[in-house]
Amino acid sequence: MKKNFQWFLVLLLALTGFVSACSGGGDKKATGKDEQVLNFSSSSDIPSMDSSLATDQVSFDVFNQVLEGLYTLDKEDKAVPGVAEGDPEKSKDGKTWTIKLRKDAKWSNGDPVTAKDFEFAWKRTIDPKTGAEYAYIMSDLKNANKIMEGKAKPDELGVKAIDDNTLEIQLETNVPYFQELLAFGTFLPQNEKFVKEKGDKFGTTKDDTLYNGPFVLNEWNTEKNYQLTPNKEYWDKGKVKLKEVNYQIVKEVQTALNLYTTGKIDAVGLTAENVDKYKNDAKYKDQFSTELDASTYFVRINQSKNKDLQNKNLRLALAKAIDKEKYVKTLLNNGSVPVDTLMPKEFVKGPDGKDYLEGVKSPLNYDKDEAKKYFDKAKKELGKDNFTFEFLTYDADTSKKDAEYIKEQLETNLPGVTLKIKQQPFKQKLELESKKNYELSFAGWGPDYPDPMTFIDMFVTDGPHNQMDWSNAEFDKKVKDAKGPLLAEPEKRWTTLQEAEQLFLEDAAIIPMYQRGTARLRQPYIKNYVTHKFAGDTTLKEVTIEGKK
Repeated sequence: MKKNFQWFLVLLLALTGFVSACSGGGDKKATGKDEQVLNFSSSSDIPSMDSSLATDQVSFDVFNQVLEGLYTLDKEDKAVPGVAEGDPEKSKDGKTWTIKLRKDAKWSNGDPVTAKDFEFAWKRTIDPKTGAEYAYIMSDLKNANKIMEGKAKPDELGVKAIDDNTLEIQLETNVPYFQELLAFGTFLPQNEKFVKEKGDKFGTTKDDTLYNGPFVLNEWNTEKNYQLTPNKEYWDKGKVKLKEVNYQIVKEVQTALNLYTTGKIDAVGLTAENVDKYKNDAKYKDQFSTELDASTYFVRINQSKNKDLQNKNLRLALAKAIDKEKYVKTLLNNGSVPVDTLMPKEFVKGPDGKDYLEGVKSPLNYDKDEAKKYFDKAKKELGKDNFTFEFLTYDADTSKKDAEYIKEQLETNLPGVTLKIKQQPFKQKLELESKKNYELSFAGWGPDYPDPMTFIDMFVTDGPHNQMDWSNAEFDKKVKDAKGPLLAEPEKRWTTLQEAEQLFLEDAAIIPMYQRGTARLRQPYIKNYVTHKFAGDTTLKEVTIEGKK
């Protein structure tokens, strides 16, 4: 999501304190010791419950709780059977997978979950008529790229229900991470009869959504709250102990913190000014924690809306003019670390056992003197001294502080640059980015599967998540090779992906900012709470409340 983290980028999503299940939520206070009720807050409503259309972190995290694919992720982020009965049976060349489905899997309306539900959902997603931004994530399936290019029909996609409980998948290549990829939200099943009956309303309300996971959406009030309750039809319902999970939409971080300290929610993200206070308070010692995840945040540079941004020297100047070390220490102070790359550190290791980033060199470090030199070159090339850019960001209260810091850095270190901040609700911000109706935008990206490709192929020419009109033929070629012939040559594929990212960074296509850390307070009575580095952020299936005072 990541899930698009704009999210969410999501692309990428979750700005500081903008973490759904890690920032507590709910407008109901639990009563009684060890009552199996969780109260959380989220700074965003759910943009969509349609697994073909969702692109963000919040939606994908809710998917993890209320829907289930062939496989899910365990606490080590390894694929384990969900609707599938066991591991796939693979052909010798690794391109044909046969997966048996469990016979006791049901939808919340009592219908059985069948292989046809997966075939229908995947073909609906790949169909250009659906307009799924995440259709490209299915490109490993046979004929997927031809379908997206209009050269084949959706019915020709490499997925087929042999019978109700047998699904056959045909791949273009033997993909090493495909089983984990099947845990990603875009590969979830859909009940054809229900989807067609709901039409455009599918996934827009709790009653226009069907569930096959541990929970269902029992309440969903737009921009107010949503609530999960156990799915009575879920095949593994015996492991679901929670009776309610309440999420309250809270955009002000201080409000969420007040809810936590008064016992109304069970977890909360901390902003910079609160970290030291709670970290050093003995009362909160067993509640405070920080965690570095695999999400990175950056500023998108849209080269189509403002033609000045097509100038490489101007982009380099902007990218090198922001003190990211000061930013993470003063504004975030939550374990986040500055980055000069697209990919996060400590996410994946190569065939040589070394961290991926050891093979990537970036010119996008903070250096205000170098930034000024590039800016002087840009001014000469463009024949102007003053530049005004609109800066799109989220409407969470921390987002304004982040944007004001970036504005101050750019306007101070590059005299002649003016930044105009535009805050938008999460869903509207995603729409503006999708339509390329912005100039600069603060965004993020979390991985969808354990491979560098989950970050890199975002930026192929005309890719649905490119959203910047950046294009580089050499980059495209390297991505294409890494997705195809080089899968049989792991070492060469690895260096090719590193070279692709380096091209992207050398062209200053984005302004890298930081790898997200999360400082939070979470009640110690929450047990078996699982977080993930990719796909949905959390799994609540086996969470219990134990030892609540």
